[in-house]
Amino acid sequence: MSETVLVTGGLGYLGGRILGHLEASGTYTLRVSTRRPPQDRPAWAGGMQVVRADLLDDGALAAICDGVDAVLHLAAMNARDCAADPERAHMVNVLGTGKLLAAAEKAGVRRFVYVSTAHVYGAPLRGEISEETVPRPVHPYAITHRAAEELVLASGIAGLVLRLSNAMGAPADPAADCWMLLSNELCRQAVTRGELVLRGTGRERRDFIPLSDVARAVDHFLRLPAEAWGDGVFNVGSGRSRSSYEMAGLIAERCRNVLGFAPPIRCATPPGQDTGGDLHYRNDKLLATGFRLGGDEGAEIEATLSLCRAAFAAKATTG
Repeated sequence: MSETVLVTGGLGYLGGRILGHLEASGTYTLRVSTRRPPQDRPAWAGGMQVVRADLLDDGALAAICDGVDAVLHLAAMNARDCAADPERAHMVNVLGTGKLLAAAEKAGVRRFVYVSTAHVYGAPLRGEISEETVPRPVHPYAITHRAAEELVLASGIAGLVLRLSNAMGAPADPAADCWMLLSNELCRQAVTRGELVLRGTGRERRDFIPLSDVARAVDHFLRLPAEAWGDGVFNVGSGRSRSSYEMAGLIAERCRNVLGFAPPIRCATPPGQDTGGDLHYRNDKLLATGFRLGGDEGAEIEATLSLCRAAFAAKATTG
Protein backbone atom coordinates (compact mmCIF):
# COMPACT_ATOMS: atom_id res chain seq x y z
CA MET A 1 0.00 0.00 0.00
CA SER A 2 1.35 3.42 -0.93
CA GLU A 3 2.03 6.06 1.69
CA THR A 4 -0.57 8.84 1.88
CA VAL A 5 1.11 12.24 1.88
CA LEU A 6 -0.66 15.51 2.60
CA VAL A 7 0.97 18.45 0.80
CA THR A 8 -0.15 21.82 2.19
CA GLY A 9 0.14 24.80 -0.13
CA GLY A 10 0.65 22.27 -2.90
CA LEU A 11 -0.64 24.51 -5.69
CA GLY A 12 2.12 27.09 -5.20
CA TYR A 13 5.50 27.49 -6.86
CA LEU A 14 7.36 24.77 -4.96
CA GLY A 15 4.30 22.59 -4.59
CA GLY A 16 3.53 22.40 -8.28
CA ARG A 17 6.92 20.99 -9.22
CA ILE A 18 7.24 18.77 -6.14
CA LEU A 19 3.78 17.30 -6.66
CA GLY A 20 4.53 16.65 -10.31
CA HIS A 21 7.62 14.68 -9.32
CA LEU A 22 5.91 12.74 -6.52
CA GLU A 23 2.93 11.88 -8.71
CA ALA A 24 5.17 10.69 -11.55
CA SER A 25 7.02 8.38 -9.14
CA GLY A 26 3.84 6.38 -8.55
CA THR A 27 4.93 5.80 -4.95
CA TYR A 28 2.47 7.96 -3.03
CA THR A 29 -1.21 8.66 -2.58
CA LEU A 30 -1.29 12.44 -2.64
CA ARG A 31 -3.71 14.79 -0.91
CA VAL A 32 -3.28 18.49 -1.66
CA SER A 33 -4.59 21.35 0.49
CA THR A 34 -5.05 24.92 -0.73
CA ARG A 35 -6.93 28.09 0.11
CA ARG A 36 -7.81 28.61 -3.56
CA PRO A 37 -11.45 28.23 -4.63
CA PRO A 38 -12.10 25.42 -7.17
CA GLN A 39 -12.36 27.81 -10.12
CA ASP A 40 -8.81 29.09 -9.48
CA ARG A 41 -7.11 25.72 -9.43
CA PRO A 42 -4.60 25.03 -12.23
CA ALA A 43 -5.37 22.50 -14.93
CA TRP A 44 -2.38 20.33 -13.98
CA ALA A 45 -4.00 19.56 -10.59
CA GLY A 46 -7.25 18.35 -12.16
CA GLY A 47 -6.59 14.67 -11.46
CA MET A 48 -5.38 15.14 -7.88
CA GLN A 49 -7.30 15.03 -4.62
CA VAL A 50 -7.43 18.74 -3.82
CA VAL A 51 -9.16 19.98 -0.67
CA ARG A 52 -9.72 23.52 0.52
CA ALA A 53 -8.37 24.30 3.99
CA ASP A 54 -7.11 27.25 5.99
CA LEU A 55 -4.22 26.81 8.43
CA LEU A 56 -6.19 28.62 11.13
CA ASP A 57 -9.30 26.42 10.78
CA ASP A 58 -9.02 23.58 13.32
CA GLY A 59 -11.90 21.62 11.83
CA ALA A 60 -10.52 21.76 8.31
CA LEU A 61 -7.06 20.70 9.52
CA ALA A 62 -8.49 17.70 11.37
CA ALA A 63 -10.29 16.62 8.20
CA ILE A 64 -7.30 16.90 5.86
CA CYS A 65 -5.00 15.02 8.28
CA ASP A 66 -7.34 12.06 8.68
CA GLY A 67 -5.78 8.92 7.23
CA VAL A 68 -2.47 10.61 6.38
CA ASP A 69 0.93 8.97 6.92
CA ALA A 70 3.16 12.01 6.29
CA VAL A 71 2.73 15.76 5.91
CA LEU A 72 4.78 17.94 3.58
CA HIS A 73 4.14 21.47 4.82
CA LEU A 74 4.70 24.17 2.19
CA ALA A 75 1.86 26.58 2.99
CA ALA A 76 3.21 29.92 4.25
CA MET A 77 3.09 33.63 3.50
CA ASN A 78 5.84 34.80 1.15
CA ALA A 79 8.54 37.33 2.04
CA ARG A 80 6.75 40.30 0.46
CA ASP A 81 3.50 39.65 2.32
CA CYS A 82 5.31 38.94 5.60
CA ALA A 83 7.01 42.34 5.40
CA ALA A 84 3.69 44.05 4.68
CA ASP A 85 1.85 42.35 7.57
CA PRO A 86 4.18 40.80 10.20
CA GLU A 87 1.30 40.10 12.58
CA ARG A 88 -0.56 38.10 9.96
CA ALA A 89 2.71 36.37 9.07
CA HIS A 90 3.02 35.16 12.66
CA MET A 91 -0.57 33.95 12.65
CA VAL A 92 -0.19 31.95 9.44
CA ASN A 93 3.41 30.79 9.48
CA VAL A 94 3.79 30.09 13.20
CA LEU A 95 0.35 29.60 14.75
CA GLY A 96 -0.90 27.88 11.60
CA THR A 97 2.02 25.45 11.64
CA GLY A 98 1.35 24.71 15.30
CA LYS A 99 -2.31 24.01 14.59
CA LEU A 100 -1.40 21.71 11.71
CA LEU A 101 1.06 19.82 13.89
CA ALA A 102 -1.57 19.36 16.59
CA ALA A 103 -4.09 18.06 14.05
CA ALA A 104 -1.49 15.75 12.51
CA GLU A 105 -0.44 14.33 15.87
CA LYS A 106 -4.06 13.72 16.86
CA ALA A 107 -4.69 11.95 13.55
CA GLY A 108 -1.71 9.64 14.06
CA VAL A 109 0.50 11.10 11.32
CA ARG A 110 3.95 9.55 11.64
CA ARG A 111 6.21 12.10 9.89
CA PHE A 112 6.16 15.84 9.24
CA VAL A 113 8.41 17.54 6.65
CA TYR A 114 8.68 21.33 6.87
CA VAL A 115 10.26 23.35 4.07
CA SER A 116 11.94 26.36 5.66
CA THR A 117 14.40 28.90 4.26
CA ALA A 118 18.14 29.56 4.27
CA HIS A 119 17.31 33.09 5.40
CA VAL A 120 16.87 31.85 8.98
CA TYR A 121 20.67 32.23 9.11
CA GLY A 122 20.40 35.99 8.51
CA ALA A 123 20.61 38.57 5.72
CA PRO A 124 22.56 38.96 3.63
CA LEU A 125 23.85 35.40 3.55
CA ARG A 126 27.64 35.48 3.62
CA GLY A 127 30.53 33.25 4.54
CA GLU A 128 30.37 29.54 5.25
CA ILE A 129 26.95 28.40 6.43
CA SER A 130 26.28 24.91 7.76
CA GLU A 131 23.55 23.50 9.97
CA GLU A 132 25.82 24.33 12.90
CA THR A 133 25.65 28.06 12.09
CA VAL A 134 23.59 29.93 14.68
CA PRO A 135 20.39 31.27 13.09
CA ARG A 136 20.04 35.08 13.12
CA PRO A 137 16.80 35.82 11.23
CA VAL A 138 16.11 39.51 10.70
CA HIS A 139 13.12 39.61 8.30
CA PRO A 140 9.55 38.67 9.37
CA TYR A 141 9.60 35.92 6.73
CA ALA A 142 12.72 34.34 8.21
CA ILE A 143 11.72 35.00 11.82
CA THR A 144 8.39 33.22 11.42
CA HIS A 145 9.97 30.29 9.59
CA ARG A 146 12.54 29.92 12.37
CA ALA A 147 9.80 29.86 15.00
CA ALA A 148 7.86 27.28 13.00
CA GLU A 149 10.99 25.12 12.76
CA GLU A 150 11.15 24.92 16.55
CA LEU A 151 7.52 23.80 16.71
CA VAL A 152 8.18 21.04 14.18
CA LEU A 153 11.27 19.76 15.96
CA ALA A 154 9.60 19.86 19.40
CA SER A 155 6.40 18.08 18.38
CA GLY A 156 5.47 14.49 19.15
CA ILE A 157 5.81 13.57 15.46
CA ALA A 158 9.10 12.73 13.72
CA GLY A 159 9.93 16.16 12.27
CA LEU A 160 12.21 17.24 9.46
CA VAL A 161 13.28 20.81 8.60
CA LEU A 162 14.67 21.52 5.12
CA ARG A 163 16.35 24.93 4.89
CA LEU A 164 16.03 25.72 1.22
CA SER A 165 18.38 28.10 -0.58
CA ASN A 166 17.28 29.92 -3.77
CA ALA A 167 15.13 27.57 -5.82
CA MET A 168 15.14 28.29 -9.54
CA GLY A 169 13.15 26.95 -12.47
CA ALA A 170 9.86 27.05 -14.30
CA PRO A 171 6.66 26.87 -12.24
CA ALA A 172 4.01 24.30 -13.08
CA ASP A 173 1.84 27.19 -14.31
CA PRO A 174 2.53 30.90 -14.93
CA ALA A 175 -0.03 32.02 -12.32
CA ALA A 176 2.26 30.83 -9.52
CA ASP A 177 3.45 33.60 -7.22
CA CYS A 178 7.11 33.29 -8.17
CA TRP A 179 7.98 36.20 -10.43
CA MET A 180 9.77 38.19 -7.72
CA LEU A 181 12.45 35.46 -7.47
CA LEU A 182 15.65 36.58 -9.17
CA SER A 183 16.06 34.01 -11.94
CA ASN A 184 12.34 33.97 -12.75
CA GLU A 185 12.10 37.76 -12.71
CA LEU A 186 15.03 38.04 -15.12
CA CYS A 187 13.54 35.45 -17.48
CA ARG A 188 10.29 37.40 -17.55
CA GLN A 189 12.20 40.65 -18.17
CA ALA A 190 13.98 39.07 -21.12
CA VAL A 191 10.62 38.33 -22.75
CA THR A 192 8.73 41.49 -21.80
CA ARG A 193 11.51 44.10 -21.84
CA GLY A 194 14.30 42.68 -23.95
CA GLU A 195 16.84 43.50 -21.23
CA LEU A 196 17.86 42.25 -17.79
CA VAL A 197 17.80 44.84 -15.00
CA LEU A 198 19.24 43.83 -11.63
CA ARG A 199 17.81 45.68 -8.64
CA GLY A 200 21.08 45.55 -6.70
CA THR A 201 24.76 45.94 -7.55
CA GLY A 202 25.02 42.58 -9.29
CA ARG A 203 27.62 41.41 -6.78
CA GLU A 204 25.24 39.83 -4.29
CA ARG A 205 25.91 36.09 -4.09
CA ARG A 206 23.28 33.39 -3.72
CA ASP A 207 23.14 29.61 -3.74
CA PHE A 208 20.84 28.59 -6.60
CA ILE A 209 19.34 25.09 -6.74
CA PRO A 210 17.21 23.78 -9.62
CA LEU A 211 13.62 22.93 -8.73
CA SER A 212 14.17 19.44 -10.09
CA ASP A 213 16.73 18.87 -7.33
CA VAL A 214 14.38 20.33 -4.69
CA ALA A 215 11.64 17.89 -5.74
CA ARG A 216 14.08 14.99 -5.76
CA ALA A 217 15.38 15.94 -2.29
CA VAL A 218 11.86 15.93 -0.84
CA ASP A 219 11.19 12.53 -2.42
CA HIS A 220 14.53 11.28 -1.10
CA PHE A 221 13.70 12.20 2.49
CA LEU A 222 10.19 10.78 2.26
CA ARG A 223 11.72 7.46 1.22
CA LEU A 224 14.23 7.50 4.09
CA PRO A 225 13.09 6.14 7.46
CA ALA A 226 12.69 8.85 10.11
CA GLU A 227 15.63 7.35 12.00
CA ALA A 228 17.89 8.47 9.13
CA TRP A 229 16.79 12.09 9.59
CA GLY A 230 19.15 12.47 12.55
CA ASP A 231 18.52 15.76 14.37
CA GLY A 232 16.05 16.73 11.65
CA VAL A 233 17.74 19.83 10.15
CA PHE A 234 19.24 19.89 6.65
CA ASN A 235 20.44 22.62 4.32
CA VAL A 236 19.08 22.04 0.82
CA GLY A 237 21.22 23.87 -1.70
CA SER A 238 23.65 23.33 -4.54
CA GLY A 239 26.73 24.00 -2.39
CA ARG A 240 28.00 26.65 -4.80
CA SER A 241 27.16 30.31 -5.21
CA ARG A 242 26.83 32.75 -8.09
CA SER A 243 26.58 36.52 -8.07
CA SER A 244 23.31 37.91 -9.37
CA TYR A 245 25.28 39.33 -12.34
CA GLU A 246 26.66 35.88 -13.12
CA MET A 247 23.14 34.46 -13.04
CA ALA A 248 21.96 37.23 -15.36
CA GLY A 249 24.80 36.34 -17.71
CA LEU A 250 23.77 32.68 -17.73
CA ILE A 251 20.18 33.68 -18.49
CA ALA A 252 21.27 36.05 -21.26
CA GLU A 253 23.26 33.25 -22.89
CA ARG A 254 20.31 30.84 -22.71
CA CYS A 255 18.13 33.53 -24.29
CA ARG A 256 20.09 32.93 -27.48
CA ASN A 257 18.72 29.38 -27.65
CA VAL A 258 15.12 30.21 -26.76
CA LEU A 259 14.53 33.81 -27.87
CA GLY A 260 17.19 34.20 -30.53
CA PHE A 261 19.06 37.08 -28.86
CA ALA A 262 21.14 37.86 -25.77
CA PRO A 263 19.58 40.77 -23.85
CA PRO A 264 21.82 43.46 -22.35
CA ILE A 265 22.36 43.47 -18.59
CA ARG A 266 22.42 46.52 -16.36
CA CYS A 267 22.40 47.12 -12.61
CA ALA A 268 20.04 49.60 -10.98
CA THR A 269 22.47 50.23 -8.10
CA PRO A 270 26.10 51.30 -8.63
CA PRO A 271 28.55 48.80 -7.11
CA GLY A 272 30.28 51.31 -4.80
CA GLN A 273 32.59 49.56 -2.32
CA ASP A 274 30.36 46.51 -1.84
CA THR A 275 32.13 43.36 -3.04
CA GLY A 276 29.08 41.20 -2.34
CA GLY A 277 31.04 38.88 -0.03
CA ASP A 278 31.58 35.16 -0.52
CA LEU A 279 28.99 32.50 0.26
CA HIS A 280 29.30 28.76 0.77
CA TYR A 281 25.96 27.23 1.68
CA ARG A 282 27.16 23.83 2.77
CA ASN A 283 25.17 20.76 1.80
CA ASP A 284 27.54 18.07 3.12
CA LYS A 285 24.94 16.76 5.54
CA LEU A 286 22.37 16.38 2.76
CA LEU A 287 24.85 14.51 0.55
CA ALA A 288 25.84 12.24 3.46
CA THR A 289 22.31 10.76 3.39
CA GLY A 290 22.98 9.41 -0.10
CA PHE A 291 21.33 12.20 -2.07
CA ARG A 292 23.04 13.36 -5.25
CA LEU A 293 22.43 16.59 -7.12
CA GLY A 294 21.52 16.17 -10.77
CA GLY A 295 19.56 19.26 -11.77
CA ASP A 296 20.42 21.30 -14.85
CA GLU A 297 20.41 25.08 -14.34
CA GLY A 298 20.49 25.74 -18.05
CA ALA A 299 17.54 23.47 -18.75
CA GLU A 300 15.54 25.12 -15.96
CA ILE A 301 16.31 28.57 -17.38
CA GLU A 302 15.31 27.56 -20.90
CA ALA A 303 12.06 26.03 -19.63
CA THR A 304 11.32 29.25 -17.73
CA LEU A 305 12.07 31.39 -20.78
CA SER A 306 9.79 29.22 -22.92
CA LEU A 307 6.99 29.49 -20.37
CA CYS A 308 7.44 33.28 -20.18
CA ARG A 309 7.34 33.58 -23.95
CA ALA A 310 4.08 31.61 -24.08
CA ALA A 311 2.48 33.41 -21.11
CA PHE A 312 3.78 36.97 -21.26
CA ALA A 313 5.00 37.80 -24.78
CA ALA A 314 1.52 38.70 -26.09
CA LYS A 315 0.92 40.96 -23.09
CA ALA A 316 4.24 42.70 -23.68
CA THR A 317 3.41 43.48 -27.32
CA THR A 318 -0.19 44.59 -26.65
CA GLY A 319 0.19 46.24 -23.26
